Amino acid sequence: MSDDFNNRRIERRRKLMTFTPVYDLHPRLLLGYLGDMTLRGALIIGTNLVTINKQTDLEIDFPSDLPDVSVLKAVLPARIAWCRQDESPDYFNIGIEFSEISPENAELFEHILERYHFRYVLSDSDFDSK
Repeated sequence: MSDDFNNRRIERRRKLMTFTPVYDLHPRLLLGYLGDMTLRGALIIGTNLVTINKQTDLEIDFPSDLPDVSVLKAVLPARIAWCRQDESPDYFNIGIEFSEISPENAELFEHILERYHFRYVLSDSDFDSK
């Protein structure tokens, strides 16, 4: 396979998760876009610095074109665990710890995690209070 083909394929996979908006519901504002996710938390890529240790509710809106996914929105309580400048000065990496995950959201997340790959690997230290 050519390098050009491989680069295009990688870009398509990144776009899938890049266009998964995550909203902070208190107040309802776009926090950023899903960069990575586990059953414990998520990495959000946003354009604004956010308040660390803030308890909030998040809404994750998965793309409507995901095959075999009937529930497209997840609302769950979370804590903003950390916020760090991205390699690009225009963006911030925001670490989110899910406070509680319903059985329905756990099933949705497991399905998405099995089917799609993410760019980053989150570790337990990403969720520790800073």
